[in-house]
Amino acid sequence: MNKFTRSIKDNGLGISLMVLAALQTALGQMFWKMSGGEINFYLLLGFFLYSLGAVLMIVSFRFGSLSVLHPLLSIGYVFALFFGSIILQETITESNLIGTFLIIVGAALIGGGDN
Repeated sequence: MNKFTRSIKDNGLGISLMVLAALQTALGQMFWKMSGGEINFYLLLGFFLYSLGAVLMIVSFRFGSLSVLHPLLSIGYVFALFFGSIILQETITESNLIGTFLIIVGAALIGGGDN
């Protein structure tokens, strides 16, 4: 087993929880945007999802290295880009796609960098 595969295996549960945390925080921020800055259902749902993401992040640190797991929160930017495009009808530019690709590659390299 090479070092990359070993690191992914050793931090697997932590990585999964951290990616789920990134998804929850990105969803929470999207609902904050949808609230229009007013106190309404979307704002409260956003707080709930963001809080759930924070709890998942804290729990994930029990199952892996900080140096591997914390940078994976950047996956939240990827989720936010797609939520903005699909749900909020925001435009994705070529530079957005290139940046998203680099984030994914970087997160994969960091996730495999424990050993």
